[in-house]
Amino acid sequence: MPSSSDFDPACLPDILPLYYRRLFPFSQYYRWLNYGGVQKNYFQNREFSFTLRDDIYVRYQSFSTQAELEKEMQKMNPYKIDIGAIYSHRPNQHNTVKSGTFQALEKELVFDIDMTDYDDVRSCCSAADICPKCWTLMTIAIRILDRALREDFGFQYLLWVYSGRRGVHCWVCDESARKLSVAARSAVAEYLSLVKGGDEMVKKVVLSDPIHPFIRESLSVVERYFPKYALQDQDILGGKKSVDKVLGLIPEDARKELQQDFQNEKKPESRWKLIQDQAKRKQGTSKKGHHFEKEIMLQYCYPRLDVNVSKGVNHLLKSPFSVHPKTGRISVPIDLKHLDSFDPFTVPTISMICEELDHPKPGEEEAYEKDGEDGAEKRKIRDYKRTSLAKYVKFFDQFLDELCRSWKGELLKKSDLQKDF
Repeated sequence: MPSSSDFDPACLPDILPLYYRRLFPFSQYYRWLNYGGVQKNYFQNREFSFTLRDDIYVRYQSFSTQAELEKEMQKMNPYKIDIGAIYSHRPNQHNTVKSGTFQALEKELVFDIDMTDYDDVRSCCSAADICPKCWTLMTIAIRILDRALREDFGFQYLLWVYSGRRGVHCWVCDESARKLSVAARSAVAEYLSLVKGGDEMVKKVVLSDPIHPFIRESLSVVERYFPKYALQDQDILGGKKSVDKVLGLIPEDARKELQQDFQNEKKPESRWKLIQDQAKRKQGTSKKGHHFEKEIMLQYCYPRLDVNVSKGVNHLLKSPFSVHPKTGRISVPIDLKHLDSFDPFTVPTISMICEELDHPKPGEEEAYEKDGEDGAEKRKIRDYKRTSLAKYVKFFDQFLDELCRSWKGELLKKSDLQKDF
């Protein structure tokens, strides 16, 4: 991975206090997790877990107010923050509760997509490394899952977040999503899972007739990116080894013909056209559906979910605006209006934004003096606005404004129900 603006993990103990004191967007963060105060104790019963220096892991943290959360985070300066479920009792008192009564009740429906799960189909990088060539896989994953969650399931409030290193997370914040049971979460995760089988499984996608509308919709996304991503950037039909891998996903009789044809045709785009033509011919002559060209596209490009993250209500997931301790990059929300131009390598590092604090742009000081906010809160707002973090916090604010409209409806319903007619 290219250098994260010369980030040095050894500097974290020095700059994390500055980040939590002057830059972390606590008011937006609390506004999100309090969900308008529609449900009593919703924020207070939420679990946070902190990873401290030297990998010290502290679970079952919980806070009564935004001020308490701020104070504790500024005291502990966590290297990483994870968010868990809303429990039946305050998580920090879980040891005092009668055994068996401390239960995880609700949580956002979450998805975790990690680039390492694509190692068998990307040739540019492996393990924790990413580059612009394979980042397209994350763009495809977001496009496919966002469409399905909105159109097939009717969810509206989806927060997509860059993990800070090699993946993306999705937080589905609708009330109906937060209340889903483990069985329902599993059903959604299974519906969205197409690539099945471990390393030993060669063919990981098998389609049958008729092709489900959800798969057709997903294919239309993949088709937009496949020529550039798979044929050019990953060159899957270039070298012998990668060609053999693709041919291994094709039925034997068609494979033999293609091997012959490939002797005379070296261009990846032309080779792909030969595969498509062969699949069409097979579909015309066979009763059994032959969709091997579609199966190849999905195996190479379809989102690979960590379904266990989505299934459990009590599963922890890295928090937005947490710092990645290895790259120093902030875990920032992704604006889907600009998804195709989102570049993980331009996401600010903690060292970069802390440095920007010390070097305000010309004319910035006077402009901020005119702000109407008071005291410390005024300074904090002014602080993040003078760094590269500003546009991400602004987008988070816009997301919360939309989400807020759904709480207002709930609060009105509640007050109507409480009225005695």
